Amino acid sequence: MKPTKFLACAVTVIAIAGCNSKQGNAATNGAAPTSVAHVAPPKNGDWSTVVTPTPAGGFMMGNPAAKVQLIEYGSMTCPHCREFDETGVTPLVNEYVKNGRVGYEFRNYVRDPYDLTASLIARCNGAKGFFPLERAIYKDQPNWVAKLQAVPQSQLEGLTNLPPNQQFLQIAKLAGLQDWAAARGIPQAKSQQCLTDEKAVNQLVQMNSDATTQFPDFQGTPTFVINGKMYEIKPGSPAWDQLKVGLSKALGG
Repeated sequence: MKPTKFLACAVTVIAIAGCNSKQGNAATNGAAPTSVAHVAPPKNGDWSTVVTPTPAGGFMMGNPAAKVQLIEYGSMTCPHCREFDETGVTPLVNEYVKNGRVGYEFRNYVRDPYDLTASLIARCNGAKGFFPLERAIYKDQPNWVAKLQAVPQSQLEGLTNLPPNQQFLQIAKLAGLQDWAAARGIPQAKSQQCLTDEKAVNQLVQMNSDATTQFPDFQGTPTFVINGKMYEIKPGSPAWDQLKVGLSKALGG
């Protein structure tokens, strides 16, 4: 059955891991780092200005040929992912990505239809607009999630009666994400097209399946992969404090 047939099916397929459940085992082997076609170095020397779509469906910021390749699996509705975005992404970019030492790929991991809806908005402008939109969605996460939480449960359940190509569009309207996107340069006609794009929905669900196939110990978001191996984030200290240790080791520091 295709995951876009109806919302209930999407819930079953994608709600298979929680936010910040037990993190992965550092020794778990995954697929080789994503291979991206050769990209010319930026003339200004700032690799953070280079964003490339990857064969896995993610978006890579930085040098595809960097010694260290970092993958983050993140959920748009996950507060722990939002915390990493707030505390870790800026130093990650400034200290490791800009200078070309690390390539940083973000892969959406959708936990529910609301997460999938926000992911479609973040991806609507393609590679060039992905990171600004993704980070802005994290920043405003409490606001649009609160709008969904205020919707009566019966109304949310009623979404399953809508045609498949209307379900995520209606979720976006309830969350105020279409107006949100319009204020950031995505006209409502374009966001509607993105929200009703069956191919884009199927790609996101496929990314979930690929993640759990490549990394059998995958249990939650955020999950980080350094050079093809899951990197364990332990409870009790900020994810960035732990992740930068792994990046430094991978760089030989």
